[in-house]
Amino acid sequence: MFQSIIDFLMDFGSLGLFLHSFADAVIFPIPAFFLQVPLSLINPSQALWLATVGYIGSILGTPLGYWIGKGLGKSVLYKFLKKEWIEKASTMFQRNGEAAILVGAFTPIPFKVFTILAGCLNFSVWRLIGYAALGRATKFYVVGALFYVYGRAAEGMIDGLKYLFLAVGVVVAIGFLVFKKMRNKKTTKLNPEQQSSSTSD
Repeated sequence: MFQSIIDFLMDFGSLGLFLHSFADAVIFPIPAFFLQVPLSLINPSQALWLATVGYIGSILGTPLGYWIGKGLGKSVLYKFLKKEWIEKASTMFQRNGEAAILVGAFTPIPFKVFTILAGCLNFSVWRLIGYAALGRATKFYVVGALFYVYGRAAEGMIDGLKYLFLAVGVVVAIGFLVFKKMRNKKTTKLNPEQQSSSTSD
């Protein structure tokens, strides 16, 4: 059934990718990657345009997925998505929500798991959109750039992309966590100094 939907959307070209990307951030269980690749393969010169259309659709769908999660809770996830996806994403969110979104933007786990979970867990919608914008841009434009530069030869690189995306997501998340930890340490150091100065006053 899902393959039939993807085939149907493919007939509409970039508009189909926009709709797929939007739905990918809301409820559709098949990532937009699986439509972006065949469309880019058909017309590599349009690959960057397709990446842009897919990216915009994904970002516009992100807040809708969030509000679905906020209104309906996890029950909607368990109806449409695999239990292991939800459990992995929940564990990532419990450890660090921002890093979970960044990694989630790259992993094979459908992105709507993260948008809906963010709503379920009352994560900031603006922070969700901000981190989603960073992660999703990377994923869409890496695929687009490969096809734009290498043409149809990029098809042979697609399998390796899955591992590359996961590695990039982990590196970005680790870098973010290190930055956040250093910033927290700096804030902690400043607070005692401010307290001592106010006490002396």
